Amino acid sequence: MLSKYCLNLFFILNILVCNIYCAEEGSEKHSETQDCGCGATSRNAELSNKERCSGNADGEKHIDRSPVEKYLEKNQNLGDEEKVPGTESVLIKGGHFKMGTDKPVFVADGEGPARKVFVDDFYLDVHEVSNKEFEEFVKNTGHVSEAEKFGDSFVLDVLLSEKVRETITQAVAAAPWWLPVKGADWRHPEGPDSSITERMDHPVIHVSWNDAVAYCKWKGKRLPTEAEWEYACRSGLQDRLFPWGNKQMPQGKHFMNIWQGTFPQNNTKEDGYISTAPVTAFPATSFGLKNIVGNVWEWTSDWWTTQHSSEDQHNPKGPKSGKDKVKKGGSFMCHKSYCYRFRCAARSQNTPDTTAGNLGFRCAASKS
Repeated sequence: MLSKYCLNLFFILNILVCNIYCAEEGSEKHSETQDCGCGATSRNAELSNKERCSGNADGEKHIDRSPVEKYLEKNQNLGDEEKVPGTESVLIKGGHFKMGTDKPVFVADGEGPARKVFVDDFYLDVHEVSNKEFEEFVKNTGHVSEAEKFGDSFVLDVLLSEKVRETITQAVAAAPWWLPVKGADWRHPEGPDSSITERMDHPVIHVSWNDAVAYCKWKGKRLPTEAEWEYACRSGLQDRLFPWGNKQMPQGKHFMNIWQGTFPQNNTKEDGYISTAPVTAFPATSFGLKNIVGNVWEWTSDWWTTQHSSEDQHNPKGPKSGKDKVKKGGSFMCHKSYCYRFRCAARSQNTPDTTAGNLGFRCAASKS
């Protein structure tokens, strides 16, 4: 009788352990998600992000069947014929995918509902445009960025020197860690006493949507649509949070540049970076893309809307007009408990003339 009781107890314990393990493996539980205020940096400052702190934090489906090894194989889907000669772009082969999510974290961002979308083949830059590449553009065209025209840009306060911080008397009301810094631009990321000399391989920042469009046009390219960007981010996986699956740190490894520690006071830089990382940092996705999530927000071509058609769509391009443009991918300022927007389905917005220290881009091109 005792041995039978012990055997039953053994099976019950096994089931409980299995259930706990599976729940931990497949879920992304986190505390109440708040807002980092990235959408509050618009030069048209009447917008407030307080309403966008609402929503649930369930994420998407919680079963991760995609092995990390698949992600680490980097360019497994890329043949030599799929690379654009002389460029840093890869061919993203089109297809159907589920865009958005039925389990949004930020409901007011329009992350849902999930809808079926088809995108054609297109090219997408392997990495975000770097300071070196943008400098070449400026030297060849004489382009003056909008941050330079306005004379200031938004910078995270903890990155500023004491000298610069002492000159600032204003802050963004909805996000006081964002400071308007005179003399901050792509050449001077943290204001006039900073430079990009040692950061030529980092993503260019303090670039507006208009600056990004100008650069891509100069390269004979364009900005990706939101649908193209999200399709590329998902790397062929369905119902997953990140390009590699659902775990933020599979096998305890950092796959992206986001905030560690307490936001906004202290970044413990466990991923190796306190602000931006080189554009080639971290493993490439199975589609061959670097830093598609984290590092810097990336502009897309779409005008912002939170109303989406539930019908199947082919190459959707968003509304014909609007006030804000869509940006995707999150940035080094994002933390799971504060700005959980480094998910493929996450999105945010800014006015086309907005510039900030965590805002960059990469270019796309149609196949034909």
